[in-house]
This record gives sequence, C-alpha cells and structure tokens, in this order.
Amino acid sequence: MRNHKLSDSFRNAFRGLRQAIARERNMRIHVAAAVLCILLGIVCRLDPVSWAVLFIAIGLVVVTELINTAVEKLVDMITTEYSAKARAVKDIAAGAVLVAAIVAVALGALVFIPPLLRLAGLQ
Repeated sequence: MRNHKLSDSFRNAFRGLRQAIARERNMRIHVAAAVLCILLGIVCRLDPVSWAVLFIAIGLVVVTELINTAVEKLVDMITTEYSAKARAVKDIAAGAVLVAAIVAVALGALVFIPPLLRLAGLQ
C-alpha cells in the first residue's frame, strides 16, 4: 500500500479526514466547536495573535482526536476479545484527547473573555 505519488498521499490523508468526520461522533463535535469558535472569533474581531492561538488549539484537538481514532481502530483490528491491555491503550489515547480539549478550553477562555467583556461593555 505504498503511495507512488505525492498526490496519492494527499488524497489518502483527505479521505481519512473525511472518514473520521463522517464516522466519528466526537470528531463531528470537535469540528462543530471549531466552526463556532471561528465564527465567534470573527464577531469578536480577534487580533492575529489570538487567531494563531485559536487555530493552534483547534489543531491540537483535531490531531489528538484523529490519533485516538486511529489507535482505537488499530486495537479493534488486532483483537476482538476483551483485553485489559487493549482497554488501557484506548483509555490512554482518549486521555490525550481530554488533555488537548482542556488546554483548548483554557486557551479559548484566554482568547475570548477580553473581547466578549468589551463587546458587553463590561471592560
């Protein structure tokens, strides 16, 4: 399954991204949250540094969710029987997504609270 052309690599990567969005509920939740954050960023007229922080946070969550999904699929492919080790692997991968989401929420608060306070006339 080796890619012979660079375009094949990109095509495969986009296919994987589409599959994750189409088949994984949590990925759809993350994408929806990202869209809402981007729309809120437009409303708040974020500065370039805040946009950079926002996109880094979004990227962090999406990347960890993709890795988590890949780990879960691989574990399911390797074993169909219950295994405490397989469960631990899945739980650890899910924990990475949780940490990324917590970091993203903290960054989102730092990015959005000041402009929201200004918009509300409280600052």
